[in-house]
Amino acid sequence: MNLSRRRLLALAGSAAAAVTTTVAAAGAAVGRTFRIGVISASNAGKAQRTNGHTWHFAQYLHPVCNLDAISKYLDKGSAKFFKTIIRDPRHGFDGWPFADTKITLCHDADRSAIEPFTEAFPGVQAAASLEELVANVDAIWLGDASGGGEDHFDLVAPGLSRGLPTFCDKPIGGTVQGTRKILEFARQHHAPLMSTSIWRYEWGMEAALRMRDAGEFGAIEHVSARLFSRYSRNGWMVYGQHPVWGIVTLMGPGAEAVSMYEYKDTCHGLITYADRYPCHFWFGQPYERFEYDRTDVYFKKKLYSSTPSIEGDFWYGHHYQMFRMAAAFRQMLLTGQEPVPHSEIQEVTAIVHAAAKSLDEKSRLVSLAEITA
Repeated sequence: MNLSRRRLLALAGSAAAAVTTTVAAAGAAVGRTFRIGVISASNAGKAQRTNGHTWHFAQYLHPVCNLDAISKYLDKGSAKFFKTIIRDPRHGFDGWPFADTKITLCHDADRSAIEPFTEAFPGVQAAASLEELVANVDAIWLGDASGGGEDHFDLVAPGLSRGLPTFCDKPIGGTVQGTRKILEFARQHHAPLMSTSIWRYEWGMEAALRMRDAGEFGAIEHVSARLFSRYSRNGWMVYGQHPVWGIVTLMGPGAEAVSMYEYKDTCHGLITYADRYPCHFWFGQPYERFEYDRTDVYFKKKLYSSTPSIEGDFWYGHHYQMFRMAAAFRQMLLTGQEPVPHSEIQEVTAIVHAAAKSLDEKSRLVSLAEITA
């Protein structure tokens, strides 16, 4: 980029201020270890014994791991992933393991589901109740790999009522009204809240956001976000969140309406705006090589395309995005600043449900206002 001297000085000043703020916040927490309470959500009322969003995602907040237990309880692919990438010190990005976080308590409605987790992550204790957990931790991580979010409010409300910083997995509230209820409850109790998709922290997504904010290639005119895993109607309500989050992360809130069409194990949708070109998403798009997802960002002067992989390595890229999401949560603990605007969280839920309504009505273009009123 060509920067004027005045602009360069302004950027330098902003960077210095940001560093000062971060250092001050970190300094206030010197010598402190944040105690994290992990809660595993249910899937249709059933415990998720090896919930990937607690075992894979939240583990970055804990300094130690028993790889023998990981091999005992997880599938062979996940066990290899932990051993060769996630918990290999050679792949510990700068600053990790975090010196100031540890998981101290874990709660699951099915107590027998806690024991494997506490064995895999030494030092973690079972919490007999949510009340015991929230009374003895500094922050909450609610993980939900495959559930619909219908139990999320009941699981996070005790911690939010105490003002505890909370990660609430997607789909955050299960319904438009459920999401609004959690967001309003968090605001009412001044509790920092984080909810998002892991897509937000892909290496390529972060690169696209830097391009957007720098303005070098002009404004984003269109986004095509594609999830390669095979589509199902029930899967849309959970995993359809990912491509929608990809679009909302890049475009921000402001969608007007949604139309979606399904055929066998794929669906395709259009998100329209009053003031922007439309964006589209796929769930189950045919692919030549499995990458889980791909996002195309059409800037005015450039097309940028990315997948989760880093230098062609999907698993290393997946490790990076999980680490970055945990790091964003930790930063929220240090600063009290929420990393994801509530308006984006609410809009993602609205788009997902408007798309489902569109399917029920022969792919009619459904206004978000119809389901958020």
